[in-house]
Amino acid sequence: MRFQDWATRVLLISLMFMALILVLLIGRATKLQNNLATPDISNPQVTAWSQYPQAEFQSAKELEKKSQDVIKSSVKTNKPVARYVTTQAFAQYRPNYEVVSVNPTNYGERYAQDINGLPLNNQPIIVLHETGYSASSAINFFQVAHDDENVQASYHTLIKLDGTVVYLVPPEKRAFGAANSVFDSPDGVETVKTNPNLPPSVNNFAYHVSLETPPDGYDATSQQTHSGYTEAQYNSLAWLIAQSQVPDERITTHKLVDRSSQKVDPINFDGNKFLNLLNTYRQVRPIYRVSK
Repeated sequence: MRFQDWATRVLLISLMFMALILVLLIGRATKLQNNLATPDISNPQVTAWSQYPQAEFQSAKELEKKSQDVIKSSVKTNKPVARYVTTQAFAQYRPNYEVVSVNPTNYGERYAQDINGLPLNNQPIIVLHETGYSASSAINFFQVAHDDENVQASYHTLIKLDGTVVYLVPPEKRAFGAANSVFDSPDGVETVKTNPNLPPSVNNFAYHVSLETPPDGYDATSQQTHSGYTEAQYNSLAWLIAQSQVPDERITTHKLVDRSSQKVDPINFDGNKFLNLLNTYRQVRPIYRVSK
């Protein structure tokens, strides 16, 4: 083989290796770029926040946009459809928030059928609670695995004394906030039995929110009263619920839904103050269904 032919082959082989190395480097750089652009799903602080302002608890921006949309229908009608939209006061209030994981034994899926196979179509309700002790003690309890179904418990959200909103269980999941419970609606009593070993409850269609109990309420001898909740708690509670489409008449308390005759929370809750704040943070806007 002539030297010129040998040199040409060596040059061609070298060029092929260089091209292969270049392709591998480009592929690696592209993968790195994609990894930087994609949130780390192992980090709950990155992914969990996006779970909450959805379904019945949507972001203010989404609510405003949807309220302005004209819904087209095949039937001509001017019947208004009411929808809550958040206000300027809502936009100006920005509470601190935390996202905390809960042990999977303390919450579950929402059922589409009851134990008899009947379809479930209850509209959501919001149930207000209080922790009984500190927020940290409640969170610690929720993070411990409980095999006993009579012990399992959780809230969807907890509001600390300083107004910090702690997101615990995603709204599409079923929190175990009210064991033996019934909601008295204008259309009759509402409750769902999903476990043959437990009494029926509102958990399948409830969103549970708890207020941290003030320290003077920790004493067992003062379980019927305490100094009340902070202004920050009332504001954060109204701010949170203002993002929902749950009407005022479907907001209730643990005491009112309880059928065990043991629950009295939230103690000393000022319902008028809460509703006034809620009406400050959201308002009803009609949407007219029209067709062309």
